[in-house]
Parts: sequence; structure tokens; C-alpha cells
Amino acid sequence: MVNTAIVTALAAGALLSTPVSGAIYLKSSPVLQLENAKAYDRLIAQSNYTSIVEFYAPWCGHCQNLKPAYEKAAKNLAGLAKVAAMNCDEEANKPFCGQMGVQGFPTLKIVRPGKKAGRPTVEDYQGPRSAKGIVDAVVDKIPNHVQRITDKNLDGFLEGDHPKAILFSDKGPISALLRSLAIDYLGTVSFAQIRNSQEKAVKQFNVENFPTLVLLPGDGKEPAVYDGAMKKEGMAKFLAQVAEPNPDPAPKPSKKDKKPQDKKEKPKESASSITLEDEAIPTEATDPETLEDVNKQKPVKVDSGPPMLEMLEHAPALEEKCMLHNSGSCLLALLPQKPLDNPDAVLDEQSRTALASLGEVQHKHTGRIFPFYAVPAINTAGIRLRGGVGLDKDEKRIEIVVINAKRNWYRHFPGDDFGTIAIEEWIDQIRMGEGKKERLPTGLIPDAPEEMTSPEEPVVEETIVEEETVIDVGNEGTHDEL
Repeated sequence: MVNTAIVTALAAGALLSTPVSGAIYLKSSPVLQLENAKAYDRLIAQSNYTSIVEFYAPWCGHCQNLKPAYEKAAKNLAGLAKVAAMNCDEEANKPFCGQMGVQGFPTLKIVRPGKKAGRPTVEDYQGPRSAKGIVDAVVDKIPNHVQRITDKNLDGFLEGDHPKAILFSDKGPISALLRSLAIDYLGTVSFAQIRNSQEKAVKQFNVENFPTLVLLPGDGKEPAVYDGAMKKEGMAKFLAQVAEPNPDPAPKPSKKDKKPQDKKEKPKESASSITLEDEAIPTEATDPETLEDVNKQKPVKVDSGPPMLEMLEHAPALEEKCMLHNSGSCLLALLPQKPLDNPDAVLDEQSRTALASLGEVQHKHTGRIFPFYAVPAINTAGIRLRGGVGLDKDEKRIEIVVINAKRNWYRHFPGDDFGTIAIEEWIDQIRMGEGKKERLPTGLIPDAPEEMTSPEEPVVEETIVEEETVIDVGNEGTHDEL
């Protein structure tokens, strides 16, 4: 079994372009980065906004694949909901990730305000790993604090002298934009939507075009009509004349708190381009729906996650572990040569994907599979192995081989698909004794048997591909287009 403690500085530099403890997302990313459990509690759990949180590890190839779509979703949800991420490979974050039920990477969870402040409801996101899929799911979970008003209950809504905002619309669903504005001004401005079919209300406020936003400032002041574009930035500035938006995060105000409060913070401008004319999700309830709080479940214990492969830097280490006459099966990731003019260069994307996938497979089947090792191009025993099995033609490419010195055979991983599923299926074939094995060249292994013998690995009932603990981020095609 791989000794996960043996991770050298060379391994850290060669295996990933991002340090193991580093974050996938840069500071300039639209994705909100949660440094620790306290940040999650302050920015997510205590917020009045819906959030989606990605729990990831920097070495995870699927997490790297998700990054473009996740950042695109963050841009489209700006001003409407939060898109955040936490690095579960950080030692301090591992207990919290375990409490959140994280068992594979990436794990996405939608977090939305619960009935009690600071006690949000949390549910797994199981939808498409595309920007559109994520946006649609999160928009559907934005709390609704907008009342549906008709001619019959209009008078009741107008009671009281605190500020109110009414959207007159020819559409039935309450848009994500209006719901997000109601969250911004929760407790200071009451929001309602009235259909154009409600003749009494339409006539009372002299509304002729739809949509139209009417603001009732209170304190005996005359109603004001918004005449700008139906986008959040302009609408927020219009509403700011009667109240400052709530700072984020902010606990829910009490039901008695209906008057404007003095806020020191200025209203935040949103980059969201979603307008009231966009297709909205039907919302019938005035209060947000609540699901069972999954935080009440028993915390799931999570180990340190898939480790990087043990690096065999020098020939004696490789020979001792895998190239003696009595050595069992070993998987070797033969790393490519680095450019002569840049010896400190990190590996190419294909190599990083292969190593990340191998790390996931190794971790998933710890104790039930032969050991995996990474072999840098400077390892002379690795160079001999490359040449002996005919893999020295392209030293700039990563190659994966399984060798068995005791039984005198090897298998070379074919193709360019280094995803987790492809590698798992290939290893499964080896364990099951399927596929053609090649004979190791003479002289490569001291005192090796002259003929190949059958592998010693037993055939097991379960296969490596019987379950997926890490979600595959595939190519969603047109689903990425919003």
C-alpha cells in the first residue's frame, strides 16, 4: 500500500500546477472563497441569501474540470445568490468537510436560509455540472419574500406607513431578480407583485405599461415610479431613496421590525444582467420552503482524501519496490521530460489529469489494489523501463504501465483518455485477468523468469467501477450556454 507520508518537494512541484494546500480559484475569481468553517458560518450560514458551495481538493482533476462552468455560474448569479468554494485538503478544514457529509470531490451543496437565523437548510446538488444547470438549480432555491397581491387583499397590504415596493407585471412567476431585491431590503421594504389582470389595483396606481415598479415611500409621501431598465443595479438605487440595503450577512429581522433602519453601508452594485423579463421560476409561497436540515445528520467521517502518488525519485527506490525478481504488481506513472530551458516547469494538463485520476482510484480502493507510484523522468531505472517496453519515442508524454517482475509481464495504458472512469476500467481488467499482457524485455529484471506466468492477483466479485464516489464533470455541450 502506498505510504502517503512520502511526498517530496519534487512531487509537489511536478504533480500539480497548484500547490496541494493552495486554492483552485484566484482572488480575482467571481467564486467566493471560504477559508475555514468560521467563514462559512459568517458568509453562508448567517446569510439571508441562497448559496451553492463547492467542496474540493486542488489535486482533484474533476474539480479542475468544473472550474470554468462554476466561475461562469458565479458571474451569472452575481447579485442573486452566492457561489462559494472551500478547500477540503486544508488540514484545518477536514473536520468541517466531514461534518458537511463530504465524501468525494467535487461535492456541491445548496445552502439556503432556514426558519431560524444561522440554521440554514442544506441539500446536495445532483444536477448537471454545467453553468446553466447550476444557475437554474440555485435560482429555483432563492427564498421568496414577495407577496402576491390581488384586488381583494390590496388594502391589507397597503396598511402601515413603512416603505413598500409593488411590481405590476403581465407575468405570473416571481422573478429571481425581484426575490433578490426583497432579500436585500428584508425588514425595511415590503415587496409585492400584482398581475395586470387586477384592474382595481392597476387603475388605482395609473399603471399603463408592464412591468412597472412603484415605490410607496411611506410617511405620507407620494408614490414614485421607476423609469429605468429593469435590472438590479438601477432598481437598487431607486429603492435606496427610502432605505439602505441590509449588510450581508445579516440575521433575519423580527416580524415586528417593519420600519426603515439606519444603515451605514452603501448599497452594493450588482453585476447581474438578469432582468425581470427573463424567464422566471414559478413561486407560489410567500415564505421560503424548507427542507429537512441535513446538518442534523450524524457527521460523516472523512479521511485525508486521495493522496498524491508516492514519488520514486531514484533508481534504487524503483528497483527495490517494483523491479526485483520477486516483486509483485506495481502501477507506474512515468512522468514526461521537462524542457531543458525550463527545468522547473510544471507538468502539462494531460499529466496532471492522469495523476489526479490515479490519486482518486488509489484512494477509493486503498488496501484492495496494488501500489501506485510516480516516476520522474530523471529516474534511470524508469528510463530503462521506458526504453525496454518501447515507450521512449515520446518522452514528453506521461505513460502509465503496470509491471509484475515476479510473473514477468507488463501492461501499457492505451489511448489519451486519462479520466478516472477510463483508468478504473483498465485496472479492473488487469485485476480480473482480462486483456493481453506483454512480456518484460530480457535483462530488465534481474533473475526474472524466462516465460510469463499468470498474475497472482485474485479475481474478486466486486469491480472497481461498481460505484462512483467522485462525480464526473463531463462535457455538457450546449447546456453550458445560458
